Amino acid sequence: MPAITLPDGSVRAFDGPVTGTTIAASIGPGLAKAALAMQVDGALRDLSHEITGDAAVRFVTRKDPEALDLIRHDTAHVLAEAVQELFPGTQVTIGPSIENGFYYDFSRNQPFTTEDFAAIEAKMREIVARNAPFRRQEVSREDAIALFESKGERFKVELIRDLPASETISLYSQGDWVDLCRGPHMRGTGDIGTAFKLMKVAGAYWRGDHRNPVLSRIYGTAWRDQKELDAHLLQIEEAEKRDHRRIGREMNLFHLQEEATGSVFWHPKGWKLYRTVEDYMRRRLDDGEYQEVKTPQVLDRKLWERSGHWENYRKNMFMATVEDQDEAHRLLALKPMNCPCHVLIFNQGIRSYRELPLRMAEFGACHRYEPSGALHGIMRVRAFTQDDAHIFCEEHQIADEAVRFTALLSRIYKDLGFESFRVKFSDRPEQRAGDDGIWDRAEGALHEACLKAGVDYEMNPGEGAFYGPKLEFVLRDAIGRDWQCGTFQVDFVLPERLDAEYVAEDGSRKRPVMLHRAILGSFERFLGILIEQHAGRFPLWLAPVQVVVATIVDDAAPFAKEAAEALRKAGLRVDLDLRNEKINRKVPDHIAQRVPVLVVVGRREAEERKLVLRRLPGRDQVELPLAEAVATLSAEATPPDIRG
Repeated sequence: MPAITLPDGSVRAFDGPVTGTTIAASIGPGLAKAALAMQVDGALRDLSHEITGDAAVRFVTRKDPEALDLIRHDTAHVLAEAVQELFPGTQVTIGPSIENGFYYDFSRNQPFTTEDFAAIEAKMREIVARNAPFRRQEVSREDAIALFESKGERFKVELIRDLPASETISLYSQGDWVDLCRGPHMRGTGDIGTAFKLMKVAGAYWRGDHRNPVLSRIYGTAWRDQKELDAHLLQIEEAEKRDHRRIGREMNLFHLQEEATGSVFWHPKGWKLYRTVEDYMRRRLDDGEYQEVKTPQVLDRKLWERSGHWENYRKNMFMATVEDQDEAHRLLALKPMNCPCHVLIFNQGIRSYRELPLRMAEFGACHRYEPSGALHGIMRVRAFTQDDAHIFCEEHQIADEAVRFTALLSRIYKDLGFESFRVKFSDRPEQRAGDDGIWDRAEGALHEACLKAGVDYEMNPGEGAFYGPKLEFVLRDAIGRDWQCGTFQVDFVLPERLDAEYVAEDGSRKRPVMLHRAILGSFERFLGILIEQHAGRFPLWLAPVQVVVATIVDDAAPFAKEAAEALRKAGLRVDLDLRNEKINRKVPDHIAQRVPVLVVVGRREAEERKLVLRRLPGRDQVELPLAEAVATLSAEATPPDIRG
């Protein structure tokens, strides 16, 4: 006789096993109509799931956060059914829900194209309108294999054969169509609604292995209603306008090419942006009492074995072989991160507790192998520079360092145009170094640090680094997208593995705690985010070209040159436009280049020694004497950390 406890604390008793459908109906017709699924003791289940014992139950309706994953998962199933109805012989593989949508991978002789989308979407709407119920069935491994072999679904058969012996094998049907799936699902295809859209196609290796067949992946998005879908599509449209790759081409900031896959060719204007941010960060680090260092890029394999990276990170590392060295030291690795190198610097000489905390920073050039399909402009690359730092401290200093770091990070993000961020607490992963006692201490110290720093966080279970738990700082950009950039990590493991120690106040030798921290993450990725945040229209202090001095008539050229030189001497980044073109032709060119300020000089301005300052892309302008114009722009272009 199950006793069902509801969220309001009330309890309902039933004579025997009971489904979610029955429970919802017993509460009222409104809930029976609105409920899509349920949580049973915290686990998401179909409404048809039978509850045989006492349990806590919460119903999931369309307004609940869990509804989006259910809608997207179910839409993936409907996509697969539609594809197989329209294109007989196509094999289905896997189709999960993902952030903002879903995808399904198909095996077909001819890859899909976006031209197929209209027919597929029409068939999907037809399937939704049928409102076929989702029905779950548990079967034996042999029966499941026989079923999919009879359908010619060799990829499904492979998945089933590779499942652990203890795995329960379940199938879900919607009408006559059947798929291998753990679930849960909503009541029927009609619960999906019509707020979905197919977005793009891509190639994908079966199981992510380049040695396997290439599948045709169809991506889609699905939402609760048309209003949410329209808002998402509008965000995508805005994101495309802000795409850093497009803006990078238009502003001539950088390029990428196959001769250096995953590496950035910075052009003069792009490198000026890079250096402006780097100089700003260096000043902030100097103010924060960090000591800057520089370490090698290629190091012996033995170091990475000692640090634990070889065991935990080998697949992401680039190797180099030196033939004229002995066998033990022949294999080298390009560093994927800077932390072991900083320990080696710490280990030079005898360290005292009086030196702690020791804050060691490096703009470290790193290399990590990323699959070609994962590369994305300058945001996902193989060669990058981290704004990396490591703080060596005593255990009781962790919380104070977290407070200092959070304050520094907040100032920097605000200066760069990001008003808010949120924090995720990532605890111990399945694959890790160090025993549970070490991890208990590290996680406890990080929790205490969050309390002292006033940091509110959400848990991100199992996503810590292999050597310690971490805080992840997530930025929200101008169009509502989230970017994980900064990190703060507590590490008791690496100092032990690399034998770091200091002389404590009582004269004993102790291991320091190592705090790994980054604010930007990598320069390349952060600059991509920064370009998209500002849509290339940077505040004056960041702009690669801050001012263009443009003439209206040739007679104004001498004064224009004088004005440009005065602005350069005041520290501004200035271009001179003396082209024999009408000003109405020059203005659009500089708007397209996203120049913040256009200084217009005509015959009258030259005679009166004045400048007309026009703020682009608008039409607002002001006329000022040369000296006053230089002073005004110089003050505005002063970086915020210097301005105070």
